Amino acid sequence: MLDYAALTALAAVVREGSFERAAAALHVTPSAVSQRIRGLEERLGCTLVVRGPPCRATDTGQRLCRHVQQVQLLEQDLQDSLPTLAAAAGTRVSLPVAVNADSLATWFAPAVAAFAATAPVLLQLAVDDQDHTAQWLRSGAVLAAVTGTGRAAAGCNSRPLGAMRYVAAASPAFMARHFAAGVGPATLAQAPSLVFSTKDELQARWVRRLCHRDVQMPRHALPSTQAFLIAALAGMGWALQPLALAGPHLQDGSLVELLPDSPLDVPLYWQHARAASALVDELSRAVLAAAARHLLSP
Repeated sequence: MLDYAALTALAAVVREGSFERAAAALHVTPSAVSQRIRGLEERLGCTLVVRGPPCRATDTGQRLCRHVQQVQLLEQDLQDSLPTLAAAAGTRVSLPVAVNADSLATWFAPAVAAFAATAPVLLQLAVDDQDHTAQWLRSGAVLAAVTGTGRAAAGCNSRPLGAMRYVAAASPAFMARHFAAGVGPATLAQAPSLVFSTKDELQARWVRRLCHRDVQMPRHALPSTQAFLIAALAGMGWALQPLALAGPHLQDGSLVELLPDSPLDVPLYWQHARAASALVDELSRAVLAAAARHLLSP
């Protein structure tokens, strides 16, 4: 039988990033948290937490964190069906979810905010590129994710959400300075572009479709959806912008498309652990409903 007090301590350390913060969240001493995790590691014969700033779980530790999160969600389902037990508990459970930054900045945040306002959960949102969020599911770090792939991770269900439309845009001054001779391989190889991180392939994908080959482009890295927009408006570079955010600026002329009528539509999918809980099902309904309102039809 697993020691669920120790598992809860493990999940708290990974969630909070340190033994001290985990102890405060659990209302115990850091020594008690350390002893519980050490006992679990000795029993399993492997390391579960890599100590450091912040602490992070090993692969086995991530699997155990996912397990205890699912158990907590199932306990919450039981409390919902037993009012006396629910009144005695009065706790919220952590629900870890991975999402891409552009979805979070547009349609996803309002959907999960409405869900979290009434559900007994504490959402733990991890942000990553949509082509990499599925890895968070496979590692057990999260129970649900917005992904760029429809292929379901092991033990998960996958549903199409629709497509997010992007437009390649820049300020009029930037266009005059860098693309007076047109938009093509030569000018794209000289004009600074914006990327969210080294994982961001949207700009390269759009250029590949336009030029039918890869083009090495100078890049500014800005890990923020809002910073992307502000930087483009200021003439720092060109980038693929979510149409939901860029639309008003295209209308007032503060942004212009590099090439008119050349959007890039990025399909998105909702994946979640198959044996999760009624709370995950409720979150899924909220996410799917919001996607139906804001994304292009699957």
